[in-house]
Amino acid sequence: MMDHMAGLGAFIQAAETRSFVAAGRQLGVSASAVGKAIARLEQRLGVRLFHRSTRSITLTPEGVMFLERCRRIVCEIEAAELELSQRQEAPRGKLRVSLPLVGMLLMPAIGAFVRTYPEIELDLDFTDRLVDVIDEGFDAVIRTGEISDSRLMTRVIGTFRQHLVASPRYLKERGTPQTPADLLTHACLHHKFPSSGKLERWPLHADGNPLDIELPTTVVASTIEPLLSLADQGIGIACLPDFAVARQIESGTLVPILEDHTANAGTFRLLWPSTRHASPKLTAFIEFMAKHLFGVAV
Repeated sequence: MMDHMAGLGAFIQAAETRSFVAAGRQLGVSASAVGKAIARLEQRLGVRLFHRSTRSITLTPEGVMFLERCRRIVCEIEAAELELSQRQEAPRGKLRVSLPLVGMLLMPAIGAFVRTYPEIELDLDFTDRLVDVIDEGFDAVIRTGEISDSRLMTRVIGTFRQHLVASPRYLKERGTPQTPADLLTHACLHHKFPSSGKLERWPLHADGNPLDIELPTTVVASTIEPLLSLADQGIGIACLPDFAVARQIESGTLVPILEDHTANAGTFRLLWPSTRHASPKLTAFIEFMAKHLFGVAV
């Protein structure tokens, strides 16, 4: 195929310059090399493309017809190259992303990304299942915690911490816990992992030592949105990430408690196949989420 393309290039240059010497000069090869390339092309096609004399070359009728086809081929190649270069300049196309179920709370950042890059088509899949990024055809995956897979590139795009929160009405009725042990007499709203059914551990500690307390399970839910709603309604105390409760805490509808006994940090990571060159659309998504997910560049 490469030899075929070289023959076409030699033919076009020779046809346009009417000279093997001038064609060779344009291509950076000898006139003899141009002549041999065209001879091989003629042999492969089974037709004569040029009338040759000691002073000049002219196209045969077959050569004229073939030149028009070759010019169209070159125009198509140039158009394809232009299209690809334009794609490099402007991120566009479908981007398939897997997010955790809590990803619904990340939608303000996702919405801002869509407005910024209207030519990117987002295909969002929400699940807490550990998806196979490569085999399932995802361009990128957002997950929390540590993930070890040598096939994937990874970048931290945000950090968060957990807060124990309750409504002012609940605390007025039931009292405000002063120590982790006080939680044993309170209504506790728990998140469970859908994949395993295990309860997410509340990050309680005393004097720097983690505490393992078996708390009441007033309500258990596989996503955090219901827990947020129930806490806001005054049903009980929930342990929720700061990005989920920031507005409620700021407005005063939820109050953080036991802050001195909850100190942990989590991370959001964006992962993508390491064998895949980062396309403009993927690069745009990575950089945008790192900067805007929580409003601070990471």
